[in-house]
Amino acid sequence: MPLTDLRPMPPSTLERLVVDGPAGALETDINDPGEPRRGIALIAHPNPVQGGTKDNKVVTTLAKTFFGIGYVAIRPNFRGVGASAGSFDQGIGETEDILAVARYAQARFGDLPLLLAGFSFGAFVQTRVAQTLSPEKMVLVGPAVNRFPAATVPPGTLVVHGEVDDVVPLAAVLDWARPQQLPLVVVPGGEHFFHGKLHILAQIVQRHCA
Repeated sequence: MPLTDLRPMPPSTLERLVVDGPAGALETDINDPGEPRRGIALIAHPNPVQGGTKDNKVVTTLAKTFFGIGYVAIRPNFRGVGASAGSFDQGIGETEDILAVARYAQARFGDLPLLLAGFSFGAFVQTRVAQTLSPEKMVLVGPAVNRFPAATVPPGTLVVHGEVDDVVPLAAVLDWARPQQLPLVVVPGGEHFFHGKLHILAQIVQRHCA
């Protein structure tokens, strides 16, 4: 499916709700494409301490891409972000937040294939979540492996990184991926937030997941 053929994510598909999490309410956005659903894509945002939210442009690009190929796209705000209760917990509590949203999504939408995606700090959190869940697919963008101890991930995980990322050096991601024999997709000229490269990111993710 060419990128131009992706279904749009109209405002009418957006549902804003609160999911019960271990620290209290978790503000969550859901875009449901309706039947037939390919699966559930659960997307984790970057570091809250540095302003990361579910509305980050990389996170919303991922949501649009997954929605466009038939996934229910779910974006929670971690604890302490926006209307979510609690406070930053270095990825430990945030892992529990994602697990709580995953349980909600699976109870609501049924036993659909699960896709875990994350950007930066969110990618680190999803490596932890994958130790408990068994995702069919994983998509990690700009994983913050130089700042947080990311776990190993399943074979076939898509890792996308910018060539000139000045927040998470490409060399650090290669050092993390090498022992796992995990390939990387490098976006030439891309930096951490993929300024001017979001369309390339979307194409890479679509080709991998469609």
